Amino acid sequence: MIDDRRALVVGVTGISGNNTARQLLAEGWEVHGLSRSGTVPESAIHPVAADLLDAAATQRAMAEVRPTHVFYCTWQRRPTEAENCEVNAAMMTNLLDPLIPSGDLEHVALVTGLKHYLGPFEAYAQTPMETPFREELPRLPNLNFYYAQEDVLFDAAERGGFTWSVHRPHTLIGWALGNAMNMGVTLAVYGALSRETGEPFVFPGSPEQFNGVTDVTDARLLAKQLVWAASTPEAWNQAFNTVNGDVFRWRQLWPVVAGGLGVPAAPYPGHAQPLAERFADAAQVWDRIVAKHDLVPTKLEELASWWHTDGDLGRPTETFADMSKSRAFGFTAAQDTRRSFLDLFERLRANRIIPPLG
Repeated sequence: MIDDRRALVVGVTGISGNNTARQLLAEGWEVHGLSRSGTVPESAIHPVAADLLDAAATQRAMAEVRPTHVFYCTWQRRPTEAENCEVNAAMMTNLLDPLIPSGDLEHVALVTGLKHYLGPFEAYAQTPMETPFREELPRLPNLNFYYAQEDVLFDAAERGGFTWSVHRPHTLIGWALGNAMNMGVTLAVYGALSRETGEPFVFPGSPEQFNGVTDVTDARLLAKQLVWAASTPEAWNQAFNTVNGDVFRWRQLWPVVAGGLGVPAAPYPGHAQPLAERFADAAQVWDRIVAKHDLVPTKLEELASWWHTDGDLGRPTETFADMSKSRAFGFTAAQDTRRSFLDLFERLRANRIIPPLG
């Protein structure tokens, strides 16, 4: 029964955790949201404050919640991949080890991503690869904190007798503020800066990304897949790609994005023009935009993750994933990528995060 299920969303303030918590609430689950600050995006979510690197504090917090289902939607970044592996494996260990003795835990869903196929930040897209990415492809010969997280999960599941699922989204598009990896909000800020300054709204990435086939993941779709996998026995102990189900080329989508932001799409110059370089000194301009349009007070660095968007759009390779496995296991939801961006822009305007059109 749904009433017997206690969901713990780890990283509830992030883009995947936020949307997952909302989906669980919509489907009638009891939802607890873990963050370091104890902040939750909805009053119906029970707040849980814990730093996963503090094993004792995490153990105390888990004794209070005793979840039946965990949706693990967080990570921490360190300067090297070796440190990423150590820190993120420790976080998952500190969470799962206290949950095993109670016997309450039934399923853990882990969100990773396409760096499973592309490699870590320090060796990103450096290994020859074939698209579309399929779940059965072998691990790359690199350190990768996704692999470290999986190994902790698999070992804990074997010891604890619970099931698991792994979800590999591409670039996430959806509602979340203050997130370090949010292309949709970053592009919305880019559009507002372009309108204010006259800076051309030009696709900032590589020719391979501009012309090649790619895809993205709507955070709402990821949330649906996470809840589906946790509730569907056929999906247990499986890894799934998680993308919208359509593909596109940025040269086709860029005018749609521009139109959704009320700014003309500038001609592509044939080479990358990284946003981090172009808007390194844009904080004061953003403050002016906020004051001019009476927006919710936010700092530029709270919204725009230039480095991450530059990394995604600057890849020198085509990148997209196959959804056949999900379809075969019964997950048939899909999302129009154009609406992923346009819906987000409309919500950002409605919440006075970016300026109105016109």
